[in-house]
Amino acid sequence: MAATLDEIRENFSLLDDWEDRYRYVIELGKELEPLAEGDHSEDNKVRGCVSQVWLKPHLSADKVDPVLTFVGDSDALIVRGLIAILHATYSGKPVSEVLSIDPEAIFNELNLREHLTPQRSNGLRSMVERLRKIAQDAGG
Repeated sequence: MAATLDEIRENFSLLDDWEDRYRYVIELGKELEPLAEGDHSEDNKVRGCVSQVWLKPHLSADKVDPVLTFVGDSDALIVRGLIAILHATYSGKPVSEVLSIDPEAIFNELNLREHLTPQRSNGLRSMVERLRKIAQDAGG
């Protein structure tokens, strides 16, 4: 079962050095629900990432405030871990809540920004923008 954002925060607080946190992020990625091979498509591909990244969204049928869920994958282990953190942050939330989440605050709290390369940070930003656009387009 995927980790919740609170579990991720707690585990990050218990890990003192960044190497241990890095390994933990990779472990989170290994626990991700696999993306079906057919979903590794151009429609699901996230632009702006150095690694190959796919996010397959799903919106519930609720017309007022649909719930966003998604599955994702990457060819890079650390990026799969970042997808797992985004999954814990956004998946299963109504689109109105997705749009109110401050991802920068979460990434800063986990000290992700200072430990990711600029390319990984840009890719993370591209994934967030993709999820937020899906929520906006759904009427959030």
